[in-house]
Amino acid sequence: MNVATMNPGEADVSLPVQQSHPQTVADVPLIRQFLRIATRWRWIIAGIAAGCVLLGLIITLLMTPQYTAIATVEIAREASKVTNFQGVDRETSTVDQEFYQTQYGLLRSRALAERVAVQLRFVDDPKFFELFGLVKEAPEFQLVNGRYPASGRKERQRIAGEALLDNLTVKPASLSRLVDIGFTSPEAGFSARVANAWAENFITTNLERKVQATSYGRQLLEKQLAQQKERLDRSQRQLVSYASEQQIINLPAQGAPGGTTTVERSIVADDLAALNSVLSQATADRIQAEARVQASGAAGASTEALRNPAINSLRQRRAELAAEYQRLMVQFEPGYPAAQAIQSQIDQLDRSIGREESRVSGSVQADYREAVERENALAARVNQLKASYLDNRRRSIQYNIYQQEVDTNRALYDGLLQRYKEIGVAGGVGVNNVSVVDSAEVPQRPSSPRLILNLVIALLVGLLLGAATAFALEQMDEAIADPAEIERRLGLPLLGVVPKVDDGVAPRDELLDRKSVLVDAYLAISTNLGFTTEHGVPRSLCITSTRPAEGKSTTALALATMLARSGKRTILIDGDMRSPSVHHLGGVDHDRGLSNFLAGDDNIDALVFPMRDLAFTAMSAGPIPPNAAELLIGNRFETLIHRLLERYDHVVVDSPPVMGLADAPLIASRVEGVIYAVESHGIRSTLVKTAIGRLSSSNARIFGCVLTKFEARKAHDGYGYGYNYGYGYGRQDAKA
Repeated sequence: MNVATMNPGEADVSLPVQQSHPQTVADVPLIRQFLRIATRWRWIIAGIAAGCVLLGLIITLLMTPQYTAIATVEIAREASKVTNFQGVDRETSTVDQEFYQTQYGLLRSRALAERVAVQLRFVDDPKFFELFGLVKEAPEFQLVNGRYPASGRKERQRIAGEALLDNLTVKPASLSRLVDIGFTSPEAGFSARVANAWAENFITTNLERKVQATSYGRQLLEKQLAQQKERLDRSQRQLVSYASEQQIINLPAQGAPGGTTTVERSIVADDLAALNSVLSQATADRIQAEARVQASGAAGASTEALRNPAINSLRQRRAELAAEYQRLMVQFEPGYPAAQAIQSQIDQLDRSIGREESRVSGSVQADYREAVERENALAARVNQLKASYLDNRRRSIQYNIYQQEVDTNRALYDGLLQRYKEIGVAGGVGVNNVSVVDSAEVPQRPSSPRLILNLVIALLVGLLLGAATAFALEQMDEAIADPAEIERRLGLPLLGVVPKVDDGVAPRDELLDRKSVLVDAYLAISTNLGFTTEHGVPRSLCITSTRPAEGKSTTALALATMLARSGKRTILIDGDMRSPSVHHLGGVDHDRGLSNFLAGDDNIDALVFPMRDLAFTAMSAGPIPPNAAELLIGNRFETLIHRLLERYDHVVVDSPPVMGLADAPLIASRVEGVIYAVESHGIRSTLVKTAIGRLSSSNARIFGCVLTKFEARKAHDGYGYGYNYGYGYGRQDAKA
């Protein structure tokens, strides 16, 4: 159980530890963590990278030089249209992407590869198969009199085509219609020969496909023309036969397009239209005649009479005679002979005017009767033609159906005939949409292997493998190397970091030098201890570690020194009765101590000794007992702590290591808390966690960890600068 060393009424509540370096792994930038790992395992990474580069160099030097020849062709979207024929596939029904992908697929087709192999006579050439390492034990590759057997030609053709395809590259130029056809082989001239043959055969096969499509279209149209001609003849015979039976006579319309009978005129319809026009005119004439009759109702007042020249002449003569008669009446009597003669002439003129007006009125009536008769005759004829036209229309319904069938068949026949003529022209033109832009030239230098590129790739691969190896080693390495790993791996607060002192330098001498980095480190740890409890630095505590030589005794000595220098009465107890070291660190020789008290000696004054240069009191381990754990099991150690706390402000116990011993858990359970010392780069974290678990199972309270023997120059995640600066600050000035 823990010893209650606090003031009465105070609760046992731990305060958060203010670490000397509160930075955790989560606070460290990821790139700096990677840099630390890379720096730590730099020789592994460098070795793997160098090995990969060397391997890449050897492989590159052993590779056979390869030569790539490139022929450039242009693939137009569509060949120039020589005819207006649209029946043959001109590759315009698909989008550009589909069209060009199809062309690239045709360039990589097995049929084209085998065609090139046959044209260049590779199928029967043993050197070709030897060049690509394709010589097999199969029967088709067995030479007979220096030649391959004819029976295996088809299989050799397939293998040769596959070999050519394996070494072919088709690379379209971006945003253009140009395509590079490249071929790679160990011989420069051979590569150029194949690349040019590939381009030429692609153009040839493209033309052949168009010719085949044209020939197929011609044959198809010939069949369709014969069938359509038969349909047209049959429909025309049917139309003529029906027209004869129904006595339907139609005339071609004037100006009918193409001379077809699509637009026809019926005789009845033409007669009806003409007669109806005449009837309209007759009706108009009758109306005019009727109006003249009505206007001539009063004798002498009709419009016709007024417009008649003879009547107007007579009336003018009468007016002259009437004027002469009135002049005579002024001077003479009516019986005057001259006046009577003039009156006789006037009467004669009146009778003539009357007779003329009667004649004009009779003429108007005759014209009216004639107009009425003519109108009635025309109306009767129009009605007769209407009946005939309606009957003709009824009989023309089926005729029109036959006529439409004839027109449809004639249009189809004419269209097929026109296409047949055009495809005949297109088949003989031979227009191609593929052309060679640049023929392949014999390459002057190998395209592979590329030494610099291969070495760069090998270096990158080596760095990746090295980095992967470094990360794997980092994951497998359980040693606690940096302060941030204390909290991450152990789950305990970090009280401070103690730098590694130079070999041959005694810790006691470093503690006596108040400007030393060791003093700075333990002063920070002592300060952090003040935040572990609400009453400040724990009054009783022990320092332990997982195994010996991790710096726990130096930590105990240093903490006792720091507490004593702060004005506190402090005693350091050497609790390691198996391997005591406090009196050696203090530079004294004292053979009595803890084991004596545990064995029953209550004279504490005789068991302690002063360490005047470090300003605190110490109790050595005393004589080494046969079994230290048996002495610690009883209550004597707890009694010792209580008695010492009555004299001193702080009791610091240098505890034995935890692993394999029962001493440390027994001591830890009887003090206020434990400070755990962990050696940097010195012990696996799993062992430390196991040891801490043993302490926790004994109800020990662990204040935190101290990372000892830390080498700041080896830290590359941000700790190096901080600790170098903190530990070395002011030392140069002091030395100066």
